[in-house]
Amino acid sequence: MHIAIVAGELSGDLLGASLMAALRERQPNLRFTGIGGSAMRALGFETIAPIERLSVMGLVEVLRHLPDLLALRRQLHHRFSADPPAVFIGIDAPDFNLGLERKLRVRGIPTVHYVSPSVWAWRPWRVRKIARAVNLMLTLFPFEAAFYQTHRVPVQAVGHPLADAIPYRSDPLAARTALQLPDTATLLALLPGSRVSEINRLGPLLLDTALWLHAQRPALRFVLPAAAPHLYTLLARMRGERAPALPLTLVQGQARLAMAAADLVLLASGTATLEAMLLKRPMVVAYQVAPMTAWLARRLVRCPYFALPNLLAGRELVPEFMQKAATVENLGAAVLRWLDEPEARQRVVTEFDVLHRALRRDASRQAAEAVLDLLQMP
Repeated sequence: MHIAIVAGELSGDLLGASLMAALRERQPNLRFTGIGGSAMRALGFETIAPIERLSVMGLVEVLRHLPDLLALRRQLHHRFSADPPAVFIGIDAPDFNLGLERKLRVRGIPTVHYVSPSVWAWRPWRVRKIARAVNLMLTLFPFEAAFYQTHRVPVQAVGHPLADAIPYRSDPLAARTALQLPDTATLLALLPGSRVSEINRLGPLLLDTALWLHAQRPALRFVLPAAAPHLYTLLARMRGERAPALPLTLVQGQARLAMAAADLVLLASGTATLEAMLLKRPMVVAYQVAPMTAWLARRLVRCPYFALPNLLAGRELVPEFMQKAATVENLGAAVLRWLDEPEARQRVVTEFDVLHRALRRDASRQAAEAVLDLLQMP
């Protein structure tokens, strides 16, 4: 049986690989095609185009890549029309996948969208488009499912696979040993993002903040994981230009291990904030996009937070700074507050544990069963 999947960026690749494994446990003879990354390819996924073509961030940034994205969507529509899958699963990348899902659904191909777009936060009218595009929405978080139920869109909240994969307690000493980091130094992990555009915006800011912090606390040490080889090269050059003397260890991949090793995390908004929360690491979150994207967001976004721990809690658990507020002084001062307030760190770790337990639902198994139920298969 043929299942088509289109995953957007690295986090979608991990979700896709976990879902593929769970589906194969129930139906061993499945063939998967579409767009996926290295984790999906390692399970035999046949990728039609590189996943990097979908890794575009921000409204304005997407416009520059729009001709290529539209051409890719036409290519996939033609491919799946000629070789119809039993089901199409779009993982994230809603602006790309929902349009494709609607066209395929018109052709009689069942469609599933995995990872809800933020319709509950901005552009809520998109729910009408989603209702026309999908037979089933799979959400990672319970509050998202409640929104779709209100709008009568078939939905199932499956939890987040990361909550299943990450244990309730991690071992920082083992992580430090694996990365050859000092056992006792106070360690700050820096994660500027997994896209070139994110790193170009936030990489200099996080390195400058690390320099500021080191001037305040010379005993601080830093670890900086790069999500991919080309990002390692970019970050190494950036580090050499801005902070050659900073006591910083640059590592290839292993972002989760770097966060597990750290006492605190300074990072870009995104899935990494969820990982840091599940690892029970206090964090400071920064977010910067193109000025026009930010201008539009201020007028359209209805949600008061952008960091996932704050969204899940419905209040500010961790400090977050966007656009002009994301300065060296603001980020650095927030890190120092965590360092100087052990009681606050313990309180947020307790809150993170509660959220972790709520999200642990055996997500990939639930998602696989929901897909097979849609196809009325055992």
